[in-house]
Amino acid sequence: MVAESSTKLISVTLRVWRQAGSGQPGKFVEYKASNLNPNMSLLEMLDVVNDDLEKRGEDPIAFAHDCREGICGTCSLVIDGKPHGPHRGIASCQTYMRSFADGATITIEPFRAAPFPVIKDLISDRSAFDKIQQAGGFISVRTGAACDANAIPIPKPVADLAMDAAACIGCGACVAACKNASAMLFVSAKVSQLGLLPQGQPERDTRVLNMVGKMDELGFGNCTNQYECSAACPKLISHDFIARMNRDYIGALFRSSLKPASNAAGGGAG
Repeated sequence: MVAESSTKLISVTLRVWRQAGSGQPGKFVEYKASNLNPNMSLLEMLDVVNDDLEKRGEDPIAFAHDCREGICGTCSLVIDGKPHGPHRGIASCQTYMRSFADGATITIEPFRAAPFPVIKDLISDRSAFDKIQQAGGFISVRTGAACDANAIPIPKPVADLAMDAAACIGCGACVAACKNASAMLFVSAKVSQLGLLPQGQPERDTRVLNMVGKMDELGFGNCTNQYECSAACPKLISHDFIARMNRDYIGALFRSSLKPASNAAGGGAG
């Protein structure tokens, strides 16, 4: 005989944000989700709900996902008012149904910020982050092959700090958590990741100036140092990187002011 599973199934009520498209009105819609295994992830629960909706001929809930391992940053949901849900240092895809009581009502909505317009339902357009990265998040130094990785000695504390910054997965939780929709934590992580290393020094000044400039251009708000960003970050990126970036930015502004003006647009000899 096969032993009967002792796992107690649960049921929840979902309040899900439904929006047909960008710029269109949206609203919360309630769904009942029954007989759920508490060990399934929140995204797996949404898969089950969508299967039922499709069987009834209804439009499934649109939500973004990819790796489902807390690595890619695609699964950006606000769960019960908190970006990524109730747990600290956990992405939406790593939130399991055992985190909620049987009979609970769970509110799920997209990340909300002017630079993150809603595409459909729970999916936000976070391509603004790509534009910031493209503005300066790169190096021009030839790094060689993998075997050349140790050619430039780097003190371990510096390497560790750079790796801490590199842990940012660009999910946007920092923006969703901030009352001003500031992207300072994301930008400071990307600036610091490269600015701490020798290979990132040639563009250090232009990188921070261009990335901060692009952030402002795209409409992200100012940082008020209340640290909602680091509290919501699934990778626990420290807000100390914001202070580091501010120092780099002020230094870059000062050094750029001392450079002679370019004569590239000048006319011919008089």
